[in-house]
Amino acid sequence: MSSENSSADDEQRVWDVVVVGAGPAGASAAYAAAVAGRSVLLLEKAELPRYKTCGGGIIGPSRDALPPGFELPLQDRVHAVTFSLDGKFTRTRRSKQMLFGLINRPEFDQQLVEHAQKAGAELRTGVAVSRVEQHGSAVPDRRTVAVVLQGGEAVLARAVVGADGSASRIGAHVGVKLDQVDLGLEAEIPVPETVAEDWQGRVLIDWGPMPGSYGWVFPKGDTLTVGVISARGEGAATKRYLEDFIARLGLAGFEPGISSGHLTRCRADDSPLSRGRVLVCGDAAGLLEPWTREGISFALRSGRLAGEWAVRIAEAHDAVDTRRQALNYAFAIKAGLGVEMAVGKSMLAAFERRPGMLHAAITSFRPAWRAFAGITRGSTTLGELVRSHPMAGRALSALDRRSAVAAPTVAESTPTTE
Repeated sequence: MSSENSSADDEQRVWDVVVVGAGPAGASAAYAAAVAGRSVLLLEKAELPRYKTCGGGIIGPSRDALPPGFELPLQDRVHAVTFSLDGKFTRTRRSKQMLFGLINRPEFDQQLVEHAQKAGAELRTGVAVSRVEQHGSAVPDRRTVAVVLQGGEAVLARAVVGADGSASRIGAHVGVKLDQVDLGLEAEIPVPETVAEDWQGRVLIDWGPMPGSYGWVFPKGDTLTVGVISARGEGAATKRYLEDFIARLGLAGFEPGISSGHLTRCRADDSPLSRGRVLVCGDAAGLLEPWTREGISFALRSGRLAGEWAVRIAEAHDAVDTRRQALNYAFAIKAGLGVEMAVGKSMLAAFERRPGMLHAAITSFRPAWRAFAGITRGSTTLGELVRSHPMAGRALSALDRRSAVAAPTVAESTPTTE
């Protein structure tokens, strides 16, 4: 498709959909739009593959949102979870079925991009976006958006999807508002074979010392991904938590291959998801689960929806139809992911006040463990759990009360198999 300029010399291609950012959200959006037969350009500022700070857990909703024929590059399959409360009251729960898989983000993201390319999307790497213009000299008509790259080149599109991460320039253009910002710190630690064997098929989740914080150990072959997350503003305490956590695990003597940090940003309830012909998804929209800060499944699902609605926006001939399609996209996000986020916020509030009660429930109360396993496998979600099980809703309300309750003592116990 070409713009309707008067001179052939000035003629410039107008893409149906331009996607900014080639992570899981952007690759999913590009795939969805390309599968629909539209011309799609995927822009990425880095060269692929590239490292991303991420635990790399692939839960059921993530697997369900992958393109047909996608083969997960799993580093391990998790059948057991060891829970601890700031290093104490340790208990391991086991499952005969796989709970979730573990991947390295460089390979996973690269495969998603390749699927988008096979569907027809074109990829440009090493290009950074400076701004988006929906009016002005760079925009030839009201149906066109200009994505201006650093250096001044303008890429034209009928619709734009912003999937450029938690510090999104496209999100700033849309006016995304954030309600919760957290700091995650992570170390990729190569370990000897004997240590790796001890962790095979098992992860550790440690409910941390600061309100809302937790740590994790995810095994990936001969490397352990060890990380912690807590509210932004607790940088020094979060760093100490990671150092203490690594030392407690007996891993302080191993040199990390990579040490990194990342801010996760969660949207406010009234934050916009679009502006004109521009949509945002994934981290760029602040879409993630507020309690666990799990973002891959939210990126994949919101990216697919953004790609599908970007196609509709590209076909819109006036502002009224564009607005209608953008509102439909927002409704689809809020009806699904928004419900899960609302429950996740309640879970986080309860967890911040009573981590001991949550730990006791998930390690000692069989229905709570089954709910955790169901969510990770993808047989249910936090939202479905509360809607379909009144007792779960009542339990969450009870946990959410503000009256102080001392954390119960949970004795060290033997693993349990479900």
